[in-house]
Amino acid sequence: MFKWANLFGKKEVNYNMPSPSGRNICHFTLQSGEISYSLERDQKPIIKNSSLGFKICGEKDLGRNLRLIREKRSKKNETIEMPWGEDRFIKNNYNEYAFYLAENSPEARILTLRFRIFDNGIAFRYEIPAQPKFQNISVQDELTEFNIDLNTAVWAIPAYQPDRYEYNYEKTAVFNLANSVHTPLTMCTPNGYYLSIHEAALYNYGSMTIKLGPNRILKSDITPLSDRTIAHLTLPFETPWRLIMLADSPTELTENRLMYALNEPPKSDFSWVKTLKFIGIWWAMYVGEWTWAPGERHGATTEHAKEYIDAAVRLGINGLLIEGWNDGWEGDWLENGINNSFTTSTPDFDMEAVARYANSKNIEIVGHHETVGFVDNYEKQLEEAYNYYAVNGIHYIKTGYAGSKMLINGHKEFHHSQFGVNHYQKTIELAAKKHICLDIHEPIKGTGIERTWPNLLAREGARGQEYEGGALSPSHACYLPYTRLLSGGMDYTPGIFDIENAVKRISTTLARQIAYYVTIYSGMQMAADRPHVYEGRFPKIFEFIKAVPTNFERTIALAGEIGRYYVVARKDRYSENWFIGGVTDESPRKVSISLDFLENGSYEAIIYTDSEDAHYRDNPFGIVIQKKTIGKSDILDIYMASGGGFAIKLQRLP
Repeated sequence: MFKWANLFGKKEVNYNMPSPSGRNICHFTLQSGEISYSLERDQKPIIKNSSLGFKICGEKDLGRNLRLIREKRSKKNETIEMPWGEDRFIKNNYNEYAFYLAENSPEARILTLRFRIFDNGIAFRYEIPAQPKFQNISVQDELTEFNIDLNTAVWAIPAYQPDRYEYNYEKTAVFNLANSVHTPLTMCTPNGYYLSIHEAALYNYGSMTIKLGPNRILKSDITPLSDRTIAHLTLPFETPWRLIMLADSPTELTENRLMYALNEPPKSDFSWVKTLKFIGIWWAMYVGEWTWAPGERHGATTEHAKEYIDAAVRLGINGLLIEGWNDGWEGDWLENGINNSFTTSTPDFDMEAVARYANSKNIEIVGHHETVGFVDNYEKQLEEAYNYYAVNGIHYIKTGYAGSKMLINGHKEFHHSQFGVNHYQKTIELAAKKHICLDIHEPIKGTGIERTWPNLLAREGARGQEYEGGALSPSHACYLPYTRLLSGGMDYTPGIFDIENAVKRISTTLARQIAYYVTIYSGMQMAADRPHVYEGRFPKIFEFIKAVPTNFERTIALAGEIGRYYVVARKDRYSENWFIGGVTDESPRKVSISLDFLENGSYEAIIYTDSEDAHYRDNPFGIVIQKKTIGKSDILDIYMASGGGFAIKLQRLP
């Protein structure tokens, strides 16, 4: 079966691969033994001829001197049901083309290139089967190109930096990209189409970044291991899908869910997974009231935990995050992470007593594991640490990897290398065995594996509100829906009402803080401020946080421009209620919202908007609450102040 080089094969081919509607056409070309592809939409070029293949250590390049042995076509048109998320149902409609290739040489190595062509994007991957003389390989480089017009606008964050994905997005042109950048990489072509280059189903391989090659063509730049290879593989192996999401507008791009469609369904029962809203022993440390480390102002004490559990009950919130409960926070915790214990409590914290008390009040504890990137220390304790939580009835863990790199056996690896990808996957799979859900901070980026592993409820993976106090501008949250959030939900830690705190001065209005619960989705959504702030000054505003779901039936992007503003509507999965949120940059603006997406009938609207004199610096607490009855024929005119936003609850009336 491996003697294909002796079979007749085509040396020159050019296949046109249309999407179901025909709007998108991907071209696969085999010319002079080399493989490439191109893409057009509405008969206009999106990606010009782009090379494919690999460099393999100690071997000839794989992707040269090839013949086409066989081509297979298929199609699928189905609807996928997601267990939780922004949309319950995802359309999976594509035409698939698989090209089986073999080298025209004595080695006769074989390779399959598989394309799926959708109406809102394309995806392709390499599949390398096991072969008698080709079973274990080390990949030196992936040669995938994305030959896009150099004048294309791009919104990017840099790769290979100490703070991983936690940088501010900047707009530039493709020709200005001096260094590698992360995906999702969102762009607008000179002919007005929007696209984002990303990947799906990332397992056992380095994360793809993108760089401008010496030939002035964008190409994949797979995150390397410390030995400068990008992956050590045992064949057979399938690469992640190389995904290009396509849209006619920036808001349409935010509705793209192809990443999930390219992942496999769950292989076991995850009916136990539930999304969660929680408060936390967390922000009090950021504003200096408490400390993570033990001492007079230690935050994670048994007494404080029980007080917060009682507060969660009063607030109608189902969970409590507790940070700083374990040994290891003393001194410079960023340097001393090798000493962290994930099963030993500090002397003033009784884990068993707190867990029992939380269970008696029907409050879920969110445990915390900050590894600081000392992965060898964490993996030694992993099984015991997860058992410790499981025995105490803890079903949620927030993990953290705050180091600039991961440390293992004395050497350092990028978080988004093959090593990092495999470590995160190990934690997800172990958590699933223990019926534990994860919220991963300093994570590997989302590639849709939440479909296969629904217990991965949340990630960080961008600058969140911990960067407030000078490192975030109002425009930041107006970039996220079109960039980072294309890779899935984010634990942004919204809901900070103590906006003018001198330690962490927040660059938003009050109305914007509750808008985040709609504009930034997360399967684990935090009400991040301290309970006394919610209960004392802002109980009416907190009602929106209490009401907004963490699991939606449908999401519709209503309006927006990248980096300027974003307005979105989401329908609750368990009721007929809708929620609308919007955020703007430093520029105040008015938006008109058509409600034609509603069902027939009347709705009670509770509308939280910035006041006319609100401003994120000068008057952040300027807020107006209105209540009115509306229907699908109505149009709402909403004002957003500088650095502001709005939130609306629409409750279906009988």
